[in-house]
Amino acid sequence: MQSNQSTKTIRVGLLGAGTVGSQTARLIVEQFNELKKRTDAEIELAAVACLRPEEVDAPWIKRDLLTTDTASLCAREDIDIIVELIGGLEPAHTFVKSALCHGKSVVTANKALLAKFGPELYECAESHGVDLYFEAAVAGAIPIVRPLRESLIGDEITQIFGIVNGTTNYILDEMTVRGLDFDLALHAAQEKGYAEADPTGDVEGFDAANKAAILATLAFQMPVSIDDVSVEGISAITAEDIAAASAEKRVIKLLAAVERHCDGKSKSDGGVSVNVYPALVSAEHPLASVHGSFNAVFVKAQAADDLMFYGRGAGGAPTASAVVGDVVSAARNLVRGCAGFGVPMYNKYVPASSEQTRADFVIRCNMEDTSLALCSEVMDVFVDHGVAAERLASACQAKYAQTEADSDCPQCGLGGPGSVRVLVRECSEAAVQAICEDLQKLDVVCGKPLVLRVIK
Repeated sequence: MQSNQSTKTIRVGLLGAGTVGSQTARLIVEQFNELKKRTDAEIELAAVACLRPEEVDAPWIKRDLLTTDTASLCAREDIDIIVELIGGLEPAHTFVKSALCHGKSVVTANKALLAKFGPELYECAESHGVDLYFEAAVAGAIPIVRPLRESLIGDEITQIFGIVNGTTNYILDEMTVRGLDFDLALHAAQEKGYAEADPTGDVEGFDAANKAAILATLAFQMPVSIDDVSVEGISAITAEDIAAASAEKRVIKLLAAVERHCDGKSKSDGGVSVNVYPALVSAEHPLASVHGSFNAVFVKAQAADDLMFYGRGAGGAPTASAVVGDVVSAARNLVRGCAGFGVPMYNKYVPASSEQTRADFVIRCNMEDTSLALCSEVMDVFVDHGVAAERLASACQAKYAQTEADSDCPQCGLGGPGSVRVLVRECSEAAVQAICEDLQKLDVVCGKPLVLRVIK
């Protein structure tokens, strides 16, 4: 890129010097010459705000750039771009809004912030004529936000299934590949640094729910918040569930699922569902081959059909790559004296009803006694609801069948504790909820049944 004028300097203020923040600073400093060629501007790291400057261990961050006065940094006249990497809702919300109101373009990786306050911040950025970019907020280094904002804006997206939490994917993969139970797989994830000491946000699906809200907003041009997302985690998944799925040539994955439903009148009048849930994914589906801590997002669009985005969903350097990519985009716009296109939200969010959302489901009931007579009581519940149901083999029975042993496993069907797994096809979510409520009323059923959607 050539310019007839002197090279412009774009000054960046960085909020947060943790794992991602320090790597973002490194890329800005070390790639100075390359970024200059790509933007026709000198992108300069002008200040870094953090709580404890004395603990910052990054030689590429000059000590005189460090400050604890984050609020003042967001309002400084000599700062052009604010990069927010402190996370959480407050004070991040206050800092980002202040920066936008002071005419700064903002780059953030804060999925919780956008899932809660996204529509407010998108409108604020547009009203002040600045950019708000957030590629790193969903799936780390994977470029999914920009394709939804730009590349697919001329198409109609109908469905997104995403593996957007590396911790849960690693845990489920360890359970599948190594045969570990949930607790052992979680411990392995913690030892490798994939899971926090308190893993609740990951294993109960809340982290993925933030990302689902962002994906829905972008895909359907409507304000969807974290409060609109239905969330189920993976803590109830057992080694037996994994083994049974494997015997049926399926794998269990935690999915962020965003879908536009149709009631038969038009393509978009049936409402939108935004969920996070563990699902049974066919071994032939592209998402089934996503292993370890990797992320992937599967998009279905009317014209483009099926698209798959895959890569590192977390980590300092991969996430920083996405952050700096957004910094470059914002810098290019500043050089041109303009802002990029914002996030349109011209549609009203209308949640799909539980009658509209239909799928195949596998329901697992734990029982103290799996004798034939008592299992018949379970199956009678499905009959009472008028639902065609098929009893599936348990993990133990599947193992016996695979080894061509006696199908009457001594632990299944002849009494004693165990589980009953039932498949229902093209059933509404409302019907499944009603069935599970009645199953819990049976004396023979222990606890809440586990429901797994089937992704074909």
